[in-house]
Amino acid sequence: MGHLAAKDIYRSLAATIDGTPVRTPDSPAFQAMLRALYTPQEAALVSRMPYRPSTAARIAALCGIPPEDLVPQLETLCGKGLVLDIWDGSTYQYMISPIVIGIFEFTMMRTGGNLPLRQWAELFHDYMFGDKAFFEANFGDGQQVSVMRALPYEQVLAGDHVEILDYEKASALVERHSVFSVGLCSCRHEKHHMGQKCRVPMETCTSMGSGAELLIRNKFARRIDKAEMLDILDRSRDFALTLSTDNVRQDANFICHCCGCCCNLMQGIRETGLGNILVSSTCMAQIQEERCTGCGKCAAACPIDAVTMVPAAQTTPDTRTRRSVQVDTSLCLGCGACALKCPTGAMVLEKRRQRVFHPEDSFERVILQSLERGTLQNLIFDNPNSRTEHFMRHLLGGFLRLSPVKRALMSETLRSRFLTAFRNAAL
Repeated sequence: MGHLAAKDIYRSLAATIDGTPVRTPDSPAFQAMLRALYTPQEAALVSRMPYRPSTAARIAALCGIPPEDLVPQLETLCGKGLVLDIWDGSTYQYMISPIVIGIFEFTMMRTGGNLPLRQWAELFHDYMFGDKAFFEANFGDGQQVSVMRALPYEQVLAGDHVEILDYEKASALVERHSVFSVGLCSCRHEKHHMGQKCRVPMETCTSMGSGAELLIRNKFARRIDKAEMLDILDRSRDFALTLSTDNVRQDANFICHCCGCCCNLMQGIRETGLGNILVSSTCMAQIQEERCTGCGKCAAACPIDAVTMVPAAQTTPDTRTRRSVQVDTSLCLGCGACALKCPTGAMVLEKRRQRVFHPEDSFERVILQSLERGTLQNLIFDNPNSRTEHFMRHLLGGFLRLSPVKRALMSETLRSRFLTAFRNAAL
């Protein structure tokens, strides 16, 4: 009986995590991962927590657990990265960690003690790449909204006529903050324990503001000053890493420094061809043919194979066929890593003709993510312990999953009004 009870607890936990804005289809690999990360008691608690950020008092009331018993459990889960503690200026709000950004990153950023890091790395890899179910569930239906977006390198913009807004400038994001942190890159750390070697230093995951404070508070990262933050950015430019950040225009609070050999999101793009796994910047790579020598350094630098070398239509004066550059604009991240490695300045970043959608803030991003992935009803009726709300979740979820409804609410015409109404209702 105990075995069956534990099995049911982890199935319930899997269903709860799958109901967050980032879908996590259940599978034997997912079940193995959950059993390695959560005790049965922790699994039972998280599966009963509300989806919206909530105070300990609200969680205690909904779960029927005395606050004096609940708070130590929440603090332990926060220290593992399985629950997020968000400071709202007056009290802590606790929220179930989604798998990304959450369970995966914070688990693989942990250090110290006798942590089974190799086991965890293998479990995460088996789940994300044992098949394509995780990426298909989140991006297989043409979803536009992801948790992260690429940042363009300002140094390789095609002259003064290409303008980008401050929210796309890494330097401007840093200037807005006074608190910074750096920790282990979760992807690079995972690949290290899988036996993969990487030339990039391990400690490259940088955060700012409230994001930095959360990581420092839970010992996932160490505090740094602005000078060290800028030094890390300079180092990433030298390595031609892809910079990525929170997919919002306001209050982005982290910058990732990603290499093509380790980054799980970029590996997902290469293996599935689903470009919005990491949302593009408003720029794209553009080759200036008259300056290109066909050396291929840009293609070698592209982390997702969006830049390739093809035989040129014309030949050089010595009659040898030279190569020309081809950019897959449907995949290009607009990061500029390719241009940083171009020795002649032939590769540059131009503005995209088509508009790239970046949500205004985290509220909009989460709402639109949930709408696209069929979990918005969980944020509206967020108490998993109420039978009435269980019924309402199924009723509203069925309505929101109708293709015409979803297309209308995500369209340019209705999206702004929908988000405004939702924001007003949440106040």
